[in-house]
Amino acid sequence: MPRGTKVERNSVSNQPHEINYEAGKMGVKASDIKNVKKDGSNQRKDIEKKMK
Repeated sequence: MPRGTKVERNSVSNQPHEINYEAGKMGVKASDIKNVKKDGSNQRKDIEKKMK
């Protein structure tokens, strides 16, 4: 990736390290994050809102 390119940070991909990071940050299990992603959006703000 060339220097200075914009990286997508608003969504959570299905990569294990991203799911584990989000789960650890929120204090929940990775499977909970996966279930929320299945129900709807993969946007970080939507996932955080549903998990609270």
